[in-house]
Order: sequence, then structure tokens, then C-alpha cells
Amino acid sequence: MSRFMRAIRPGLSWLSLICLYTAGLGVVLMTLIIGWQVFGRYVLNDTPSWSEPLSLQLMSWFILLGAAVGVRESVHLGLDIVRYNMRPGIQRLMDLITLGLICVFGGAMSFYGTQLAIGTWTARIPVLGWPGGIDFIPLIVGGALISIFALERFIDTLIGTPVATADETAQAEVL
Repeated sequence: MSRFMRAIRPGLSWLSLICLYTAGLGVVLMTLIIGWQVFGRYVLNDTPSWSEPLSLQLMSWFILLGAAVGVRESVHLGLDIVRYNMRPGIQRLMDLITLGLICVFGGAMSFYGTQLAIGTWTARIPVLGWPGGIDFIPLIVGGALISIFALERFIDTLIGTPVATADETAQAEVL
């Protein structure tokens, strides 16, 4: 299992980096679109009708891609004070339970997002003219990525591979 994880880790790192840069690009694009909306409303007196639904679509993408990267980098929210006051064996068990639940939650997001997309595909987003199911694609992709990255961390924890968190990596770079 350890050899398999070493083999797929570069691909998962690459996927995580793509997610991170795509999320960053989404934030920039959404900011530009909202800026154009404000300019159109107050300067041109003509608000572009497409700006709000498109910026909401971008927001869905960058939130869910960022959440997936956060799971992989272990920068998601948590109550670590309880974990750190436990013995190492209990800490490991807590990590496995947490990562298992995150993996299941991401899978459920993807599964039910797919059902929602299928059920709303024939509807149209009025201003953009896109199928209504497009709104749920970020949920499907984000949920799958969250599951994949949580599963990676789960397996690493299970086999005892040390996983550097973002804080530990940043501290190592400073030193």
C-alpha cells in the first residue's frame, strides 16, 4: 500500500495544485465580473443581467475546489484542542474517524449532486441559457475531490505515513 501511495502522490499533488490555481482564478474572475456589474449599474446605468448568475457559478467552483485542497492540506476547520489532549493511539483513531466521515460526506455530495444535476438538466438558467444541472457540477466535482483527498489522508494515517500539514510545511520553509 505504501508503494502505491508513493506512486499516486505526485498525481494527487498535481491535481491539488490545479484545483488551487483554478479556485484562485475563479476568485479573480468573479471580482472582475462584480466590478463590471457595479460599473454598469452606477456609471452606465445599465446593469448586465448575466453578471450575478455567472459570479455565483464561479463562487460555487472556487469554494468547493478550495475546500478539497483544504482537506488535502489539512487546513480545514477543526477542534484540535480535544485531539491534542489525547494519547497518540486515540489521536490516530480520531483522525481515522474524521477522515472516514469526510470521505463519506464528499461521496454523498457527489452522489446527490449528480442526482440533482440529472433532475434539473432540462430546466434552463434564464439569463445564461445553460441547463439548470450546470449549477450542481461544482458540487459533483468538489465532492469527488474531497473524497479522494480525504481517502489519501485516511490511507496515510492508517499505514502510518507522516503527513505534513500546511503549518508544518510553512514552519519547515522558514527554518
